[in-house]
Amino acid sequence: MPKDTTISARLWAFAIWTLVGLFLINLLGLIGSVVTSSFATRWLGTWLPAGFTTRWYFSAWAEFQLDDVLTVTFQIVFAVVFLSGLIGVPVAYAMARRNFPGKQLVMILFLLPILVPPVTFGIPLATVLYKVGLGGSITGVILANLVPTVPFVILVMIPFIEQVDPRIESAARVFGANTRQVFLHVLLPILTPGVLAALLLVLVRTIAMFELTFLTAGPTSQTLVVALYYSVFAAGVRAVQSIDAMAVIYMLTTLVWLIIALRFVNPTQIVARAKREAN
Repeated sequence: MPKDTTISARLWAFAIWTLVGLFLINLLGLIGSVVTSSFATRWLGTWLPAGFTTRWYFSAWAEFQLDDVLTVTFQIVFAVVFLSGLIGVPVAYAMARRNFPGKQLVMILFLLPILVPPVTFGIPLATVLYKVGLGGSITGVILANLVPTVPFVILVMIPFIEQVDPRIESAARVFGANTRQVFLHVLLPILTPGVLAALLLVLVRTIAMFELTFLTAGPTSQTLVVALYYSVFAAGVRAVQSIDAMAVIYMLTTLVWLIIALRFVNPTQIVARAKREAN
């Protein structure tokens, strides 16, 4: 390899790793400042706070009624996860096993809610929900979040289903199994890792979904991310440390579920599988 090419490659590697390092330092600095502030008694114009306390977490829990907010959050999240799996997995099976006119068009329609910014379709969707009396309710928030999550489950599950040899299903039918029995007793055990991966990613996605939830939630149907937004911009004077404590609670909630999700799904394998499907 020529000397100039080697030097150029090293410079590019150095530049890339420098940018990655600066990004990580900036990210850790932002997170560290929020976490430190959430424990600070007073922090003005100094490198470190004057002291540390946990009282802001108790203050945030009481002030923002986080017990109610977390209850509503997990009610919405688990309902979205359950319904997304209930609808998405059978539809993915039908899409993977059947060829029909307009199949590519249907696939494009499934992609749209994932690729298009949520606020683009969220505003007309919220308008419809309020007109039919579901806006501001937990049911309305669940229905709004299903719009991107059901297509997400379908698109994730199709490659998993296509990897299953159809002859396994044919053998089960030879021994007298009907469609429901084949799906429940043959396919579902094989597809369990894929189903868990898809649903756990839906769970993390729904916890972090702000736009659709913000547009359709009411006072009693706010998730944690929406409650955090209101706590920052609501009228009145409140301690910054209390808001930072709420932000830390939100980050930890999302992080825990993300770690659990990554134990069941490998993003590298998903990308490789997507490339194989594209080819």
